Amino acid sequence: MGTSIAFHLAEAGVRVVLAERDELGSGSTCKAAGGVRAQFSDEVNIRLGARSLEAFARFRERPGQEIDLHRVGYLFLLSRPEDVAAFEASVALQNGLGVPSRMVSVAEARRLSPLIETGGLLAAAFSPDDGHCAPESVVLGYATAARRHGATLLTRCEVLGIDASGGEVRAVETSRGRIATSAVVCAAGAWSAKVGAMAGVDLPVEPLRRQVAFTGPMPDLPRPVPMTIDFTTSFYFHGEGEGLLLGMSDPDERPGFLLDRTDAWLPRLTEAIAARAPRLLDAGLAGGWAGLYEVTPDHNALIGEDPGVSRFLYATGFSGHGFLQGPAVGEVVRDLYLRREPFVDVAPLHAARFAGDRLRPEINRV
Repeated sequence: MGTSIAFHLAEAGVRVVLAERDELGSGSTCKAAGGVRAQFSDEVNIRLGARSLEAFARFRERPGQEIDLHRVGYLFLLSRPEDVAAFEASVALQNGLGVPSRMVSVAEARRLSPLIETGGLLAAAFSPDDGHCAPESVVLGYATAARRHGATLLTRCEVLGIDASGGEVRAVETSRGRIATSAVVCAAGAWSAKVGAMAGVDLPVEPLRRQVAFTGPMPDLPRPVPMTIDFTTSFYFHGEGEGLLLGMSDPDERPGFLLDRTDAWLPRLTEAIAARAPRLLDAGLAGGWAGLYEVTPDHNALIGEDPGVSRFLYATGFSGHGFLQGPAVGEVVRDLYLRREPFVDVAPLHAARFAGDRLRPEINRV
């Protein structure tokens, strides 16, 4: 998110400094599963996802980087009547916005993703334009192009404080010195609440550990493998190298900055695999990692400018959708900074919605 915003601002002629505590992409991005899609239930998310898919498709030309994009589709497997009804409504909304998603039968779902067992399934939703790509390559592409347009990207540079006296941004204090500025964009992901507090801005973002695993080589794996998601359990998998990458949410996980791997989720994961894709049990798990989701109370993003601190902008709290929406959000934040009208109205994602009864829940989340 930070490098996309830096690129779009620098390309527009804005003088940009990006401060990164560690190395570029070392936060949640390098731990992401890499999925890219426009299949959402919220119109703003659909538009952000579709716009980003267009950008990913042209990424080797602009900003100029190969990102290993595989448009193998997203397949949501549905086993509850209420989920079928919700996805039918979402597909209708998506189609009205130009997304070529469709409801499919259980038989077609099995044809699209032959590894699945269909017991208990009622229907599925599929969009062929979705897929996955390499997050680290996307970061590299944006970072290289941002520098080419004059941006300064500082790594090993921790933000220690923000001078926002009198309701106006004046400077950012870092471990490498003071940076005078009249504007700040917070794109700190799971760490955004702390950064917002430095300026007196409330960003209700909590970190939540999510784990990802991958299998050993599967020589007989039928390809291509769509991003396949058992929506009831959140178990998902897609092709990765000679095997598969897979994951699943853990309902017992509590907010925190834990990044160590744990086996506590494996019994539930194994149960889901056994029920929905039992052939994966023979492949075995060859490794994995843990990363952080940046979660808001309604599992939807925070994008906007704080009304009390002039020129404090933010793009955070994407609750698992940040990587895939990064290109479009870079455009949006550029336009908000330049006080231009973005291609999509993101006012419903302003943090002020949590002060009233204006929650905007996203249903199609993993």
